[in-house]
Amino acid sequence: MDPTASASAAQAAASAASAALGAPSLPAVPTSAALWTLDALRGADPLLGLALIVIVAVIAGDAVRRWTHLPSSCGHMLVGAIASPLALRLIERTDLDPWKPLLDLAVGVLVFELGSRIRLRWLLDNPWLAAQSVAEAVLAGLAVTAVLSWLGAPAFSAALAGAVAMSTSPVITMAVLHERQPRGQVTERLLMMTALNSVLAVLAIKVWRVFASADGGFGSDWLVALTNMVYVICGSFLLGAALAMLLKALSRPGRDSGSTAVLQLAVLVVAALLAVQWTLSPLLALLIGGTIARARLGHRLIVAPQLGTAGAALTVLLFVSIGLLGTVDGMLRLWPWVLALVLARAFGKALAVAAFTRVSGLGWRQSAALVLALMPMSQTSLLLSTSTYGWPADTPGVDAGIWQALLIATTLLQLVGPILTQLGLVRVAGESARND
Repeated sequence: MDPTASASAAQAAASAASAALGAPSLPAVPTSAALWTLDALRGADPLLGLALIVIVAVIAGDAVRRWTHLPSSCGHMLVGAIASPLALRLIERTDLDPWKPLLDLAVGVLVFELGSRIRLRWLLDNPWLAAQSVAEAVLAGLAVTAVLSWLGAPAFSAALAGAVAMSTSPVITMAVLHERQPRGQVTERLLMMTALNSVLAVLAIKVWRVFASADGGFGSDWLVALTNMVYVICGSFLLGAALAMLLKALSRPGRDSGSTAVLQLAVLVVAALLAVQWTLSPLLALLIGGTIARARLGHRLIVAPQLGTAGAALTVLLFVSIGLLGTVDGMLRLWPWVLALVLARAFGKALAVAAFTRVSGLGWRQSAALVLALMPMSQTSLLLSTSTYGWPADTPGVDAGIWQALLIATTLLQLVGPILTQLGLVRVAGESARND
């Protein structure tokens, strides 16, 4: 007799006996879904499943770094992409929603550290650097908007894509810098431009909402959107300044460094939560807070992005989540828009960097390295301001095709982003301080 049929018959008999006695029926357990199969893993608790994926990601990231000398974050994102609905479907994107506060904390600390490494005095000493930093963001956004509009995309949808395309991913930038520890002018300019184009992206998205409201895209009065823009910009700046002042007050000389680090981290978490609660921009507030805090505290600012073992685990979880959230759905249909978006963005940034290369004190080889390092794109400016990962719900009135093309382009540039950043800083500019 077939063993599978015997097991099924036995299970049916047990269920019938339980029903006759008034006991709850036993759940049907597919005999083919052994514990080590994909079907069983898909049915596992999401928290357990994500924990197992993180373990695999750590191993994969270490193997990628050791065997290929690429950033370990590539391995982390690759594992996330394989486990996502794009491939094995081990975990759904909505399963990440309970983890969003932790992921936002990881992003927030990296953004804060990015701000803390910015020296605004450098922009005053070298105004051509300031012009180059603004130009690379603006030209990238304008190029994407113009090309998508030329291909027939709705004007406001193309403008939103251009606003998001202005920014370079602060998460990928900081992760590569932590791993390779590069030192040099290209690295410092990359930090400066990443911070500035992230701020400009936030401002551009707010301006876009004002014009979209005036056009009737949201059905709300444009004056309300304008008031909200002013509120978000001014409120985020004030919150960031208050964060820096509070950090200075709590970081008095003589306090134990361990307790100081805990206090500074706690203040950072509170500021990020308040920014979300008050509908401000966490990215803008944390960037400004980090910049002012570094100017006021100097080396007494000891909030570190790694935060020990727990912080390293958060970083791995963050990059796994980036892989999980990636999508290439509709790539065959939308590839002209995706290709146009990627190439236009690269052209805009390269043109701006090249135009100010000599006057800003940079060599052509260094400029090429900087352009490569600026390629990773992200939606951090949107990610930190949403309560869930349901992206379309947060952008009503946007053409679905343009939005999907933007998500696909972001996915591709995030997956190859660490490689391009390391290639620019280490191979082309030669600024790596770490040898594998």
